[in-house]
Amino acid sequence: MGKARIRRSGALYLPYITKGIQNETVLKCSDNSGGKFLRVISVIGYKGRLNKIPKASIGQMVVVSVIKGSPELRRQVVRAIIIRQKKAYRRPNGQWVKFEDNAAVIVNPNGDPKGSEIRGAVAKEAAERWPRLSAVASMVV
Repeated sequence: MGKARIRRSGALYLPYITKGIQNETVLKCSDNSGGKFLRVISVIGYKGRLNKIPKASIGQMVVVSVIKGSPELRRQVVRAIIIRQKKAYRRPNGQWVKFEDNAAVIVNPNGDPKGSEIRGAVAKEAAERWPRLSAVASMVV
């Protein structure tokens, strides 16, 4: 077996996670902020080839539009952090992980969650990268 691929983000070393979310993907909103479904508009920090579709994975911040939810939140453009993805990815210890849905949590630009609780599991990679998520999460897998 080869070594796990590691990417450098500033001073933080992050393991490579297979990207399972792209533009126009509909995500389930897993917090109690008032949103139900979110559509990905763009990926924060994505630098890619012209006309290539931006992709994201667990723990990355994305810009989303609320397509279903409370009336005051609908059609708003907000930021969110991806906490679950259907596409399987490999952890550095060799374990493969995949979830049953694609889900995100609405946050402010600093990464603080808008809601006070998160329903369902939160991936360990997202909780390690965003500590405020793990404080609100009911279960970290």
